[in-house]
Amino acid sequence: MEQISLSWLITLVALFLFLPLILLSTRNKANTSNNFPPGKTGWPIIGESLEFLNTGRRGVPEKFIHDRMQKFSSHIFRTSLLGEPAAVLCGPTGNKFLYSNENKLVQAWWPSSVYKIFPSTGQSSSSEEAIKMRKMLLSFFKPEALQRYVETMDTIAKQHLKNEWENRKEVMVFPLSKGYTFALACKLFMSIDDPIQLARFADPFAILASGVIAIPINLPGTSFNKAIKASELIRKDLHKIIKQRKIELAEKRASPMQDVLSHMLSTSDENGTFMSEMDIADKILGLLIGGHDTASAAITFVMKFLAELPHIYNDVHKEQMEILKSKGSRELLKWEDIQKMKYSWNVACEVMRLAPPLQGGFREALADFTYNGFSIPKGWKLYWSTNSTHKNSTYFPNPENFDPSRYEGNGPAPYTYVPFGGGPRMCPGKEYARLEILVFMHNVVTKFKWEKILPDENIVVNPMPVPAKGLPIRLEPQVC
Repeated sequence: MEQISLSWLITLVALFLFLPLILLSTRNKANTSNNFPPGKTGWPIIGESLEFLNTGRRGVPEKFIHDRMQKFSSHIFRTSLLGEPAAVLCGPTGNKFLYSNENKLVQAWWPSSVYKIFPSTGQSSSSEEAIKMRKMLLSFFKPEALQRYVETMDTIAKQHLKNEWENRKEVMVFPLSKGYTFALACKLFMSIDDPIQLARFADPFAILASGVIAIPINLPGTSFNKAIKASELIRKDLHKIIKQRKIELAEKRASPMQDVLSHMLSTSDENGTFMSEMDIADKILGLLIGGHDTASAAITFVMKFLAELPHIYNDVHKEQMEILKSKGSRELLKWEDIQKMKYSWNVACEVMRLAPPLQGGFREALADFTYNGFSIPKGWKLYWSTNSTHKNSTYFPNPENFDPSRYEGNGPAPYTYVPFGGGPRMCPGKEYARLEILVFMHNVVTKFKWEKILPDENIVVNPMPVPAKGLPIRLEPQVC
């Protein structure tokens, strides 16, 4: 009798666990009879998420996109990612459609993992969040406003190279570039330059950044679980910083336009409502991740390609030395100097074509609509990918070749080169990233030459491209 009861219990537990999977699988099969885009949804619940993530971790993120473009359609295909039915729109036409229909047919969407790590983000719609943040950041990230930050960036870059690079024969580029961009973001966003405070933030931020876009399984040891714990740790410190800044603003010891934090605390919406401390902490968290992680990846790969391509390095060095020689020995870079770095920026652009820090982005369908003859239901997730165009010979002849001349004149065709997205959702920090990358390039090439220690080091994407071993290099002081 006890054996029979145990068998029934096991059967009931099995039904409870697997019935949702069976129902979902049945629903997916039924969906194939509709006029959905060609494709497959993979395993129940997890869909094709593991393959999507693992191709990146193997260093071939374009494989997931290219394989399905060849098998199903070069314009659009169906899949299931991060627990959601999804369609991937490919090529410049797909990019243009998604960018142009922001807050019309589609809106920005983030996986549930993001909302659990940034709780306040889920309290209002993605479109409201995007509009609010863009208005908030406009006064800081537009080119004319960024002019006042060039000297600060140059000072931080010089100090970073002096402390971490000079008098060393070998360095690890990726962690050091993260240190530079993180210090820069903390200084410009929150006026924090205390080394002890920066050190407290550094490791939790690395954990947080790697777990933001992850399968949302909140079990001990998973990337997602580690990211949640890291965000809670950082948020505690941020709340202390926010409270202190409120006091400083009230006592006139801080200016409303001093940095992004002061601006957030001093600015209300059209109804006179100020952002909550929790909301500000989450926004600052997001800005710090966006303000240092993607740029550090770009800087790392600039270093990689300059090491591999001596003729490109020589041309960058020549341009930067002309700027350096035009200045006094202790004179800092100015906005006018940045505008002279045209070739250097073309090099950085080509780096970001071949190793884009942002692999793509998600949208959510706001209504049923038709694209390329296929039905897209309301609520479906839509994904655009840099990999559908950046390494496509249709848009970039000889796509594996490193060619900075691609960006001369009118540059690439519209919607083919999209490392910063496009349209209304173009990354608001594009110009900020341009400045921090160029300022670093100026300082590093005028001080050093270098070579890679590991010639065949792999690139992995998790969720942005990084060198598997951190890009160790051998340094040699530059002889001017």
